[in-house]
Parts: sequence; C-alpha cells; structure tokens
Amino acid sequence: MARRILLLLTDSDGVLTDGGVYCSPRGEELKRFNVRDGMGIERLRRLAGVETGIVSRDASLALRARASKLGISELHLGIADKSAALDDIMRRRGLSPEQIAFIGDDVNDVAVMRRVGLSACPADGMPAAREAAVLLCHYNGGQGAFREFAEFILAVQIGADKSVEPENSALSLWAGERA
Repeated sequence: MARRILLLLTDSDGVLTDGGVYCSPRGEELKRFNVRDGMGIERLRRLAGVETGIVSRDASLALRARASKLGISELHLGIADKSAALDDIMRRRGLSPEQIAFIGDDVNDVAVMRRVGLSACPADGMPAAREAAVLLCHYNGGQGAFREFAEFILAVQIGADKSVEPENSALSLWAGERA
C-alpha cells in the first residue's frame, strides 16, 4: 500500500497539534505545531515526490499560516464532510483511493480512513479512529505522529537507509505486509 502513495492527507487538530487551543483575552486562537512534522512534509515532497494536504473542520488563521509556511498543496479547511473533500481531491488530481494516505484521530476522520489506500492514527486518537486505522502511530498527535507516518511511507518508497529511523518506528514493527 505505502509504495503507491502520491498524496498524504491529514487532519489538523489532534494530529498536527495536540488538540489544545490557546485563546487570548481578545479571542485569538493560537495552536502549537511540531516542527518535526513540518520536516516530514518537506522530506516527503523532496525525497519521494509525495504531496501533502490538510482536510480539517478547523479553519483558523493559525492553521492557514502554518499550511502556507509549509507549502501544503491541498488545503481544505472548515470541512464538515471530509469524504466529499476526498472525492473532490481525487477527481481534480486524477488519483485513486489507493494512491492516497490519511492520518486522522477522531470519529469525523473514520470515513476517509476507511476509503484511502493507507491510514494511520496517532497513539492518543479516539477509539473509532484507532480501529479504522491500518497503522497505529507510537507518537501522540502534535508530538510527532505525522512525522512517524511520513517516515514510514518514505522508508517503504525510497528505502530504509534513506529514512531517519524506520527500524525504531512502531509502525514499521507491526505494519508488516499490510502496508
């Protein structure tokens, strides 16, 4: 499955962030992103030609700024029906579900997780998302889960010797032939 991936989609809150939101007295939302996940996005693009996208219910300015900085090629924010967004992405890009991976952490991600070629869930994801995932990350959301999934895909596509530490990844240890 991982060999065919051309696009890695992700949820935001609970995957790229720890799910927490900081609110200023003026109502401004701030979120904490992990820079290692950002490096995973860059490495996917540079080493394997795998593009990334965000499909999220969140439409915050903080998320828009982070996506812009990382050069995210697909940005779908404020999305209630993530499965419809997936249909749109596949139609426009001419991709099949088998060419897309998705990492999500909650019930609103499950439909997409079941449709794509490869899915993952952070270690602290909700039970429904954990059950729907093909791969369960060792790391929590906002603490490297996205990077772990990205490195797993890289290890499969370009070889373990070019990936950071696939032999230590919980994904590579139990995914086996399913990936």
